[in-house]
Amino acid sequence: MQILGISGSLREGSYNTKLLLEAAKELPEGVELRLFDGLREVPPYDEDDDREPAHPAVERLRREFAGAGAILFSTPEYNFSIPGWLKNVIDWASRPPSKGALRFVPVAVIGASTGAYGAVWSQAELRKVLGSCGARVIEGEVALGHAKQAFESDEPLSPELRTQLRELLADLVAHATERAAAA
Repeated sequence: MQILGISGSLREGSYNTKLLLEAAKELPEGVELRLFDGLREVPPYDEDDDREPAHPAVERLRREFAGAGAILFSTPEYNFSIPGWLKNVIDWASRPPSKGALRFVPVAVIGASTGAYGAVWSQAELRKVLGSCGARVIEGEVALGHAKQAFESDEPLSPELRTQLRELLADLVAHATERAAAA
């Protein structure tokens, strides 16, 4: 099984991309995480441009979302909410509403920030948006605060945070397995 990893940060050396790589270490055997690398190419959502054939980056995004066994989002927090690029990707993936690429797909949300709270507000906002798009949102929170210092150390995740991550991923994989069996 393959889980698609989406980092909400575009910057090189992103703490959220690093958090996804840490998550990959905690996946059960036989499950792999593949990072989506096309976030930057997706144009701003404009309903006038939402037609067939879709922009190549949008087509790729929708294809990869729809083909994923599950999706793991890792989000920073910008102004106490979701980064614009990440929201843009979700807007494209959720269209058309009746059959968007996120419908029924198991998703989980984690986050890292340089502040103390690990993007908890952004995570809550992202779970709300994903749920409204028809995604099967796995409840649970993995919040890595003080990410800069964490990733400067040899062990960026505390044992309890690693346990939270492992439990969230196990739940995500279980839902993805259920979905695959029902198909």
